[in-house]
Amino acid sequence: MAAAPPSQTPGQTPEKERRPAMLSADRIRLQLEKAQRHLDTARSHTGRVATVTGTAAVTTGLFTDVVMGESLLVTLAATGLGLLVLPTGKARQEAPEPVLMQEPDGSLRIYTPEPEPSHQAWTASVLYVLPGVGLAGVLIAEHFVSGFHWGEAVAAALWAAGTWLLRPARRARHMLVPPPPRADHGHDLVAADEPQMYAHPAAQWWAERVAIEGGAAPATVLEDIEKTGETSMRAIIRASAPGEPVPDISVRRLSALMDVPQDLITVGPVPGRGAAVQMLTVGRADADALDPATVWAERIAPLAMPGASITAINFGSMSKEDA
Repeated sequence: MAAAPPSQTPGQTPEKERRPAMLSADRIRLQLEKAQRHLDTARSHTGRVATVTGTAAVTTGLFTDVVMGESLLVTLAATGLGLLVLPTGKARQEAPEPVLMQEPDGSLRIYTPEPEPSHQAWTASVLYVLPGVGLAGVLIAEHFVSGFHWGEAVAAALWAAGTWLLRPARRARHMLVPPPPRADHGHDLVAADEPQMYAHPAAQWWAERVAIEGGAAPATVLEDIEKTGETSMRAIIRASAPGEPVPDISVRRLSALMDVPQDLITVGPVPGRGAAVQMLTVGRADADALDPATVWAERIAPLAMPGASITAINFGSMSKEDA
């Protein structure tokens, strides 16, 4: 006798349901891009705070040099630390060709020189230290010039305005590491629908052959796929972008892709729905030959009399007197 399956505690989630869903490659990429955007935003805010702090330091230095030493030390430390973590290695030139060298003992050795930083790396480094060097220069000038002087005020204002508007350090980092792409909510929506899109083989075939750019129905999704007979089916064609209509679909191209006669393929509106969805039928459903109501509802009413339905069917012949 087969052993009975273990009983499940009421309210307990089955083990299969507790397993986390596997992340797709697109979803992982979206999460990484989101993390990069958050990190870039944090760096941007840090730069703004540093600019405001430096402006406060040079403004204070116009009247007193009490905090001159601490301000200069923090400026040099922050600039040096930022320069150390600046990813100049990303701009290195290609590795040079190996060189065959002869040792003093006469043996030969293959030596590969280290790649030198490119001009882009040097330019980014100089651009990155400009705010710190400029702030240090203004602080030192304020220390040696006694009393308030208009030249100091102009220098402090130029440093503050130039750093705030031009943001040299941020531009230097973006020279080496391009900024992360902006969030594309439309792409997120399409990526979120991807598991449902490929849940059915016909939907996957549609996405790979029909919905591609330049295909018979670009930027569309096939869903609600239903088999209506041995060689027939119907489905809903939906525009992948919210609020966009389904493009004009060539039945001739679909016929060529599916290798199905044109007269067995129809694309038409869905009763009660807008242009963002269309009804696709392929083949003749088994019920169509026996049920006139189905023929009316699926083939005639959507095109000729939307919203109309058959309530009763009378079979018989019509005489000339009835005509």
